[in-house]
Amino acid sequence: MSRVGEFYKYVSLSVLGILGVSCYILADTFFVSLGLGLNGLAALNLAIPAYNFMYGSALLLGMGGATKYAVYKSQGDGRNADRVFTNTALLAAGCSALLFACGAFGAGGLARLLGADAQTYEMTEIYLRVLLMFSPAFVFNTVLVCFVRNDGAPHTAMFATLSGSLANILLDYVFIFPLGMGMLGAVLATGIAPVIGILFSAGHILRGKNGFHLRVRDMAPRLMKYNVTLGLPAFVEQMSSAVVILTFNALFLRICGNTGVAAYGVIANLSLVVLAVFNGISQGSQPLLSRARGRRDERSLRALLGYSVVTALVFSAAAYLCLYVFAAPITRIFNSENSLQLQEMAERGLRLYFIATPFAGLNLLFCSYFTATETPMPAHLLSLARGLAVILPAALLLAWLFEETGIWLAFPVTECAVCVAAIAVYFVLARRQARRFGTGARDARPGGPAMRSRSRREFCREGADARTLAAEKSVR
Repeated sequence: MSRVGEFYKYVSLSVLGILGVSCYILADTFFVSLGLGLNGLAALNLAIPAYNFMYGSALLLGMGGATKYAVYKSQGDGRNADRVFTNTALLAAGCSALLFACGAFGAGGLARLLGADAQTYEMTEIYLRVLLMFSPAFVFNTVLVCFVRNDGAPHTAMFATLSGSLANILLDYVFIFPLGMGMLGAVLATGIAPVIGILFSAGHILRGKNGFHLRVRDMAPRLMKYNVTLGLPAFVEQMSSAVVILTFNALFLRICGNTGVAAYGVIANLSLVVLAVFNGISQGSQPLLSRARGRRDERSLRALLGYSVVTALVFSAAAYLCLYVFAAPITRIFNSENSLQLQEMAERGLRLYFIATPFAGLNLLFCSYFTATETPMPAHLLSLARGLAVILPAALLLAWLFEETGIWLAFPVTECAVCVAAIAVYFVLARRQARRFGTGARDARPGGPAMRSRSRREFCREGADARTLAAEKSVR
């Protein structure tokens, strides 16, 4: 298969799978708006940051471990590849236990901390309690999907996520309407979905097609650092969403009340779907980037980044055009009470908030690229800038200056500023490489002749070192 064909195979399957994950919350939003109205929609949006934290923790472990697994696998180092999976599984068990305890014993306090008032507290508390008690299913499903995808089985990873999404949509309807379970039904549907996904991933293992194995007796705790260093950008990206939602919820509550939170809930959940496509592109290309990194194929690294950028920009243009033109009918889908205030706010928000689409896509791609090539520090800094350093002051300042309109504009302003920084970092690194090797900036870019020459020198140096060591042993 050609490089382009392999890229779009992995990316398309990854996008479909992650869209399935994002549909967990979007389906809840639709059915909750129909069954529980404006307050139910507000309660759901107040609980979303907990979902972001749980999913982000799972990605931290899964993406970090699977990235290093793919590198070891491409180098033929099966023992360390198994060690990485074993470490990841043990970390996932510990993370699941902590999240489960938070749901079982701290859901009420967490609901108040997230901003629930007398009208929304009960529904928010129920959603948080059940969601977090299903955390083992969410965490292990995400970890397994990451490893299965990097194990050369993107179809299985896609089916694992899509099957859960379809089950969630069906169960949402059954639990909320025929059974009349309200918010409890919505969150039960969301919690059961990843259990179904795990069954698909387990099939990959039971059929003996897996290249990763659980070997507790052969652990290597020193390798656990890769789960954090390589998975941190994915975690921070999810936490960025949580921080944005928390901040925006607080600002909307102060300026517009629960109606503002409900309107933002519509925007935030649609944003999950749009960003899921970019996450799909970045996660789909990640196994290919990691494989190229393991083989030191700099030309492929450069080409894969180019494919990702073009794909993201084309999707951005199409997505924003659709959201701008169809803002009114999209909003009406979630406005079961036909609130005029909610309709006007959500339409305005759609057209302003999603100006950020191309910038957010490029930011996610650059973070994934740096992570997959085992240079995670720029990804960490960009992720932190998106999630904390820029978005918080931008939201507070623009809300003070322009109130509701300023809140909607905070996200595009942030993503644009970070995107400029990401591109600048990329070319600054290229210039440094050019000065180091005495070549032009073009040659020093990832995949340029200077980098390929460097790779050849490294191989030669490593071979010389190995021959020297062998000679010394023979003398001894």
